[in-house]
Amino acid sequence: MEHQVQRVRDAFLSGRSRPLRFRLQQLEALRRMLQEREKDIVAAIGADLRKSEFNAYIQEFLTLLGEIDLVLEKLPEWVKATPAKKNMLIMLDEAYIQPEPLGVVLIIGAWNYPLVLLIQPLIGAIAAGNAVIMKPSEVSENTAKILAKLLPQYLDQDLYVVVNGGVEETTELLKQQFDHILYTGNTMVGKIIMEAAAKHLTPVTLELGGKSPCYVDRDCDLDVACRRIAWGKYMNCGQTCVAPDYILCESSLQNQIVQKVKETVKEFYGENIKESPDYERIINLRHFKRILSLLEGQKIAFGGETDEATRYVAPTVLIDVDPESKVMQEEIFGPILPIVSVKNAEEAIRFINEREKPLAFYVFSHNDKVQVGWELIMENTVLILFLINVPVY
Repeated sequence: MEHQVQRVRDAFLSGRSRPLRFRLQQLEALRRMLQEREKDIVAAIGADLRKSEFNAYIQEFLTLLGEIDLVLEKLPEWVKATPAKKNMLIMLDEAYIQPEPLGVVLIIGAWNYPLVLLIQPLIGAIAAGNAVIMKPSEVSENTAKILAKLLPQYLDQDLYVVVNGGVEETTELLKQQFDHILYTGNTMVGKIIMEAAAKHLTPVTLELGGKSPCYVDRDCDLDVACRRIAWGKYMNCGQTCVAPDYILCESSLQNQIVQKVKETVKEFYGENIKESPDYERIINLRHFKRILSLLEGQKIAFGGETDEATRYVAPTVLIDVDPESKVMQEEIFGPILPIVSVKNAEEAIRFINEREKPLAFYVFSHNDKVQVGWELIMENTVLILFLINVPVY
């Protein structure tokens, strides 16, 4: 592994990743790969997650193609030096800020969106003139294999390298010195990566998920709220880092929410959800059993059906959930939606603030005071969404 990292570093030190023309050529080659080999990549994603061709394109390809187009348009401007503000010490100097590549970047991908969560940071790394080692998630093994096969056919084989493998290979990679590490995944692995990076004072970018709550206010359009929550929760079988993790609402709303989510699920996936081409599967047996354990002792309002042979877990809603139960202690990362009753918005805010900060949270309300209250108290949350009147397709 040390030899492989050194080979990439030598390629970076040669300077050939720096010229703007080279960066643009590599980005165009990456776009060409996505366009020319779309069917092969979609088939691999489908084998890993039972994701339909349409969902794979919308959820993974569309974002990447749009980002590449944006970078190709803006990069010539981004790489230019910009004047720096002067002070008394440099008043007579020519002062400017010149963007420079960091060096060799390690990207550790995730299995739930195995294409976009590896290639999106790669786009930025190439644009900045870096060399890259990519470690796809071994859990989405089919996508990892196809990317290891295709990327060397389109990109510079010395500057952009794919390393496949499991924990052992990742551990060996983390012993090496990088100039930046990007990781998407769970908190436990994030801590391991940060500890390894600290030995070399390597900066890291970690996107670690969390229990992202929804607050449903009594003053909201309940049909719109439930439709959006159901879409966000059950997309990719709940295996999305910013998926709604649980609902906080007044007890009087609970039954209405259950019914409206149930109706929406039927609209999205039909009477026989298990046969729907738009409903994915849990990634592997270990995660399937983990999700099953979260259902133990819970009151299921609807859903709850499972099939171990196909790793199928139906869209499920839990009611009268105890905040101290297992399902409320860890990120669910599956199609289970607990509803926890609170008296009002103030109690909901306290509930969230007493726990680890979520990656995102979603507030459904027409009340300006409720919205402002959440903005003031949850200002450190990564993503705050007030979903009121935007259409969903």
